[in-house]
This record gives sequence, structure tokens and C-alpha cells, in this order.
Amino acid sequence: MDFENQDKEKDNSSSTGSFNGNSTNNSIQTIDSTQALFLPIGASVSLLVMFFFFDSVQVVFTICTAVLATIAFAFLLLPMCQYLTRPCSPQNKISFGCCGRFTAAELLSFSLSVMLVLIWVLTGHWLLMDALAMGLCVAMIAFVRLPSLKVSCLLLSGLLIYDVFWVFFSAYIFNSNVMVKVATQPADNPLDVLSRKLHLGPNVGRDVPRLSLPGKLVFPSSTGSHFSMLGIGDIVMPGLLLCFVLRYDNYKKQANGDSCGASGPANISGRMQKVSYFHCTLIGYFVGLLTATVASRIHRAAQPALLYLVPFTLLPLLTMAYLKGDLRRMWSEPFHSKSSSSRFLEV
Repeated sequence: MDFENQDKEKDNSSSTGSFNGNSTNNSIQTIDSTQALFLPIGASVSLLVMFFFFDSVQVVFTICTAVLATIAFAFLLLPMCQYLTRPCSPQNKISFGCCGRFTAAELLSFSLSVMLVLIWVLTGHWLLMDALAMGLCVAMIAFVRLPSLKVSCLLLSGLLIYDVFWVFFSAYIFNSNVMVKVATQPADNPLDVLSRKLHLGPNVGRDVPRLSLPGKLVFPSSTGSHFSMLGIGDIVMPGLLLCFVLRYDNYKKQANGDSCGASGPANISGRMQKVSYFHCTLIGYFVGLLTATVASRIHRAAQPALLYLVPFTLLPLLTMAYLKGDLRRMWSEPFHSKSSSSRFLEV
């Protein structure tokens, strides 16, 4: 009995001592090389479906997007709700039968998220749409991982070709800019569709606006005459790369027992060794985003943001990894080494 109790205590301590917990780790999806290659193809098929059959699927797509945005924004609000409910509410879970068990913070975050989505459906305001889009971005970055630099290059290069083709060359084939049309086309409000289906009368649910779906962030111009757009893919995909290099920075720091890059080649200056991969990639992202914005203003036309973001993030990262002698290690299975260290930072 004593041995069994000791084993149980060890199991409990190991499970509670982990940084993220087993449940979080099990829900994380790691992209492999095959998925990275086929993701642009799947995105192209989805884009064509939305282009040709938008009128048929717009209500279903709007409802699915609203449900996903509700869950994602509830995830985004959860830390704040946990902080607010900690002093006045125990962390005991409340049972809802077959729906599961939830804490007070989870219920509060979900209620706030549902309220926000309902207000967005009723008003269609761009600020609420941006908030929901940011929730989707944070959720996707939190639950998806890039395992290596090879997969990162495959994914971002494929999406770069995808973005350039559908923005610049789709008009020559389909007589319309497919990417721009799908991104800017508003969908019928589900409340309006419901009122027409149920014949609720001309004044019930008919004054709600059409909805611009939260697959992008929009920013009004200084005059308010038009909006600039940034797709959530242009945030999520470079964000996944930033998470990868941040994890590698922390992993290498703990593996060396010193600052990042301390074991690099002797001919690399100390200043170069102090620059982390995360800061290098983050600066490249902001420079690429600024370049895309300037190009859009100069050409007065939609620009594929990944055309600027991918080179400005990947090229400095690859160059720095080569100079520091980490390129081969980062390229394939960078987190597997002789010193088993599961303590690296999970972003």
C-alpha cells in the first residue's frame, strides 16, 4: 500500500508540474510536411467554392464562422475571466449534464463571447468583427505548431504562391480577382434570412445589416472613405513561425545553460550571438507588413501580403541560423537532442 501511495503521489506531482498540462498538449495539432504541402491546395479549393457558390453557402458559412468565432473569443477572454473570478469564486466545476463541466470563469468568458457575437450580428460593426478575427488568430496560433524549419519553409512558400496567384493572376482566368471578391463580399444576415423563411413580417429582422465575415482585419482610412484589409492568414502563418523560433530560442537557452546562441561559431560576433531568432523574425514581419502597406498605397490595388511577409521573415531567419551554425539542427527535428528537455517554452 505504501508503494502504491508513493506511485500515486509521483504521478500527481508529475501531472501538475507540467507547464501546460496533458490536456493542452493533447489538443495541439502539429503540422507535418504533407499537410504543409496540401494546405495551399485545400485553401484554393475553399476559395473557389466561396467564389462560385457563395450565394448558396453564405448563410451556412456565416453561422459556422460565428460559432467558431464564439469559441475562439471565449478562449481569448478566459485568462481575464479567471483573474476576475479568482477572488470571489472557487474553481469548482459546475455540471451541465451531457454538455460537460465548466468553471465559473469558463461560463463567464463564453457568455461574454456569445454576447459579443450577437451584437456583431445585430450591428455588423467593423470593430466587433476585428475582435472576433483576433480571437480566431489567437486560437489558431495557440493550438497549431510548426515542428521544424523545413515544414515552416514548405508551408510559407506554398502559401506565398497561393496568395500571389489568386491576387495577381486569377483575373486572367476567372475574369475577376477571386481573392478580393471573396474577401470583400458581404453575406446575408442570418436574422434576415430567418425572418424571410418564417414570414415574420416586413419589420421583423429586416433592418439588420449584411455581414462582412471575420476572416480578416479591417482598418478605416483617415477620411473613412474606404477600409484596408489584412487577412487572418497573413497573421496566423507568420505567427506560427514566430512561435516556432521563440520555442527554439528558449529550448537552446536551456540546453546550453547560457544565453541564446552562446555555442555558435567562433567567428560570429558577440552582438550577433545576442540577437534572438524571435526578435530577428519579428522585426522582419513588421518590415514586411510596412512594405506591403506602402506597395498597396503606391499601386492603389490589393497586394498579396505574404509576397512581402514571407521573404522578410524567412530570409533573415535562414541567414542568421546559417551564421550561428543552427541551420541544420533547426531544419529537421530541432527539439530532439541527447539532453531530453521538455522544459522549453510552449507558446
